[in-house]
Amino acid sequence: MTAVEGILLRRSLLALPFVLASALVLAGCSADDGTTPDATETDTSTVGVCETPDGAAVSAVDVSGDFGSAPTIAFDAGLEVATTERVVVIEGDEVEPGQLVSAAYALYNGTTGEELETYGWAEGDPATPFRADYDMLFTGFAKTLGCLGPGSRAVGVIPNAEGFGEQAETVGIGVDDVLVFVVDVLSDNVWSTDVPEVGGTAEAPTVTLPAIAPKTDLEIAVLEEGAGDVVGLNDSVSVHYLGTAWETGVVFDSSFDRGAPATFAVSGVVQGFQEALVGQTVGSKILVTMPPALGYGASEGHELQNSTLVFYIEIVELNPAA
Repeated sequence: MTAVEGILLRRSLLALPFVLASALVLAGCSADDGTTPDATETDTSTVGVCETPDGAAVSAVDVSGDFGSAPTIAFDAGLEVATTERVVVIEGDEVEPGQLVSAAYALYNGTTGEELETYGWAEGDPATPFRADYDMLFTGFAKTLGCLGPGSRAVGVIPNAEGFGEQAETVGIGVDDVLVFVVDVLSDNVWSTDVPEVGGTAEAPTVTLPAIAPKTDLEIAVLEEGAGDVVGLNDSVSVHYLGTAWETGVVFDSSFDRGAPATFAVSGVVQGFQEALVGQTVGSKILVTMPPALGYGASEGHELQNSTLVFYIEIVELNPAA
């Protein structure tokens, strides 16, 4: 087992302060159970992820406050909605559908008025990575994020059928409850400043970190874009990588030292490493930095539990899942 494997564990919504992403990301994949949706359920393929309409329910939610700070959210309990409604409260940049962004969010039970989770605005909270893609995120959350880029704030009112579905009770809501999701998109995760220098040789690369404090959010730099297939969440990949702990500058793991690339399931690695791979092409060379929460932060007692990690990655080969 390599250092990046076997760490990413999916837990319930409230198990960790930032674990909403662990419950949401990949959730679309969990619905592949052979069942057929009821005819009354929304066919998500008929609504583009960037085309979510507004409506009476979402218009009844008042969201105020400055972008980048925890908003004030007010609404009367008992919201009802048949399909996800969205209002963009603050217009920011736009991104391509499914592009990785990081955000702060608040989640409420719109039926009871209960606050379920607020994360990302407080000092020390790393932004949470999301992809507005029906295969990567529960439908209603993807519809709320849509093609919103940095500087955007949106509110979505989501029926549980497009929210947590049958997993609702595991996160403390009723299967017929409605969700209110408020999100500030903080970053597009592009690493463009203070990017480490990659040197050495093809067989033994080196990474020289800048003499600055560690980055606090997930950032990815594509150093060289490959011409091969695109990496998906359900794929198996072979990659060469070099892992460095930012605080110490110590290399803690290297497939180059072992003389062979590592092969593993994309969904089976630490979240920051996973986010760096998805959407990239075979042949690409990338750098990713991730805060502890997206690395080994959930692994109590791990020697890198509190470390900001930097990985240099070369994507060698793609093996689609059967």
